[in-house]
Amino acid sequence: MLRFLICIVALVVAVAPLPSRAQSLSSEASHAVIMDYDTGDILWEKNGTEEMIPASMTKVMTAHLVFDRIRTGEVALTDTFTVSETAWREGGWASGGSTMGLAIGDQPTVEELLRGVIILSGNDACIVLAEGISGSEDVFAEEMTAMARRMGLESATFRNSTGLDEEGHRMSAIDLAELARQTIAEFPEFYALYAETEYEWRGISQPNRNPLLGRMDGADGLKTGHLEVSGFGLTASAVREGVRRIVIINGMSTRADRARESERLMRLAFSAFDTRSYAPGEIALPRVPVWLGTSPDIGVELRDTVRISGLRRGFSEATAEIVYDEPLEAPISAGDEVARLVLTLPGARPVEAPLYASEAVPREGFVGRALEGLNQKLSGGA
Repeated sequence: MLRFLICIVALVVAVAPLPSRAQSLSSEASHAVIMDYDTGDILWEKNGTEEMIPASMTKVMTAHLVFDRIRTGEVALTDTFTVSETAWREGGWASGGSTMGLAIGDQPTVEELLRGVIILSGNDACIVLAEGISGSEDVFAEEMTAMARRMGLESATFRNSTGLDEEGHRMSAIDLAELARQTIAEFPEFYALYAETEYEWRGISQPNRNPLLGRMDGADGLKTGHLEVSGFGLTASAVREGVRRIVIINGMSTRADRARESERLMRLAFSAFDTRSYAPGEIALPRVPVWLGTSPDIGVELRDTVRISGLRRGFSEATAEIVYDEPLEAPISAGDEVARLVLTLPGARPVEAPLYASEAVPREGFVGRALEGLNQKLSGGA
């Protein structure tokens, strides 16, 4: 492979100095991720690929599966499910955990249960949905894992619908961020539930535990989590001026620490990072050498907008390369994919986009090829 390095003036943009805390971004959380929603780029992570105990952040997957069943018509928001003794015993008030407050024999609708899961983090609501949709929580959990695999969430294995501690119930912070991203993208009609700040069932009103709702502009989801074994966690998202970020933290020591750290990282997600787009024609691309063609080189063009995300200060050190097979040999037709544009920011994964021939270059005739071969020998070429 031949790498041709080009200086892209459009990428070298002066930026204001960042706060010192952004110069060495860190977190007290055991696991943390900042993701750009539009590109799916991981802007920063700490132990992001390591499997962790997601606790009640599991319920984002529980709700996602229910949303899917509603969309396919297998379940309707108006359907009712009967609360079993198991759901009451393992997830009701007597369990001591997060609960919607259901009683044995209650027949809430799917819509009511979804609010119980998303707003109240009700373990009882999760179990009722699992039993009503799949017959048992174990089968529902298997379906959650299967769906996770289809979504590309390779680290996710679910043993229950609630997130209660169980051996093998694991998921990485990066996969949790991607789950949040796909939930927002695929189910906008249901995502608004995550922004509701309270819900009342049987005269008892409970608040949404997400500390960013009503406290940070643009915050609109998703889900808290807490177990003694995992600490306090949060899957959060916010949007400002059309830009959305997703933040995951886990392993915080207290509820107050979770609130403080999630707000700090979400603010940094917008202030310290940027996503920039480069449309066709905005980047001046050099001509690429061609072997055995009627022209010694060929023009290349970008057909789609390229987006790249990273620390704002990193754009001053950005590089762009054209990468292509050596040698690029004629004949080449206009529109052929001939190379790749590779954009790189310090500390970020490179972004690639295909480049296409902007013109045709026919192959040289016999005499031209013979002269080229002779020239290669005289110049010491192969």
